[in-house]
Amino acid sequence: MTHALISRDGTPASRLAFGTMQFGGRADETQSRAMFEASLDAGITHFDTAHAYTGGASEEITGRLIAPHRDRLILATKAGYVGGSTRENILKTFDISRQRLQMDQVDILYLHRFDDNTPLRETFQTLAELKQKGQIRYVGVSNFAAWQVVKAQWVASEFDLTIDILQPMYNIVKRQAEVELFPACVDQGIAIAPYSPLGGGLLTGKYALGGNGRLVEDKAYASRYAPEWMHKAAAGLQEIAAEVGVHAATLAVAWAARHPAGPTPIISARSAEQLTPSLAAMDFTLDDALYARLTALAPTPAPATDRLEEA
Repeated sequence: MTHALISRDGTPASRLAFGTMQFGGRADETQSRAMFEASLDAGITHFDTAHAYTGGASEEITGRLIAPHRDRLILATKAGYVGGSTRENILKTFDISRQRLQMDQVDILYLHRFDDNTPLRETFQTLAELKQKGQIRYVGVSNFAAWQVVKAQWVASEFDLTIDILQPMYNIVKRQAEVELFPACVDQGIAIAPYSPLGGGLLTGKYALGGNGRLVEDKAYASRYAPEWMHKAAAGLQEIAAEVGVHAATLAVAWAARHPAGPTPIISARSAEQLTPSLAAMDFTLDDALYARLTALAPTPAPATDRLEEA
């Protein structure tokens, strides 16, 4: 089983998490507050930000919003997106993050991505010291390959530390995590909080209607979701959503949460109105038949060994 995270007062992590990547960027403070309050009202207890988001504004706004509810919420931030996972960079940026958040302790500190240039022992010794000081409660990794997760888990054990949570990309058209990452997490008892359950908005159907968003504004997202089959899958999702009378975003998020590994998808938006259908997935349960129909919209990735006859 994957690990069950709890807040400082013992409140369990919610079925979904909310990501504050838009806070202070595409969402101003008023819009951010509205989304935060809508998330709380829906029962979300897990919030995610990063040192690298919106020049620090995301952490600052998130800190202000969470402060009155601090003990019952799980707060995650990330280090190492820029500057690597050296001891010096982690300590420097995490101090800045805590100042922005106005918090002495953060529940989860992620390594934002794998750093080929820094020994893992240096990184995890640093994280172990932060945990011993009470500045973090859980350790996470983001954007790691499965072999990197397992290697990091082995190195962390030298410092009486464990990796508690992984943050990979995962949605109906991005399913590579199913091959090795999810099984590795189940085997190692690592919680999973995947990002981009809506595929940068592709799976909401807005781009088919000529809408704007990251797939139009961001070259990296445009390239990530460029294949035509992904757009056909999104169209198929729209058809199923119309048939069952549920918003496509609700289905997409519920699908990402339905995997047997028990992931906690991180939802996000620019406004409370845009967030509403994703929040609806908190109380929406896919039956087996509907889950299978949605899964069939995109190719199932090959097994790690490429022995397709065993899939």
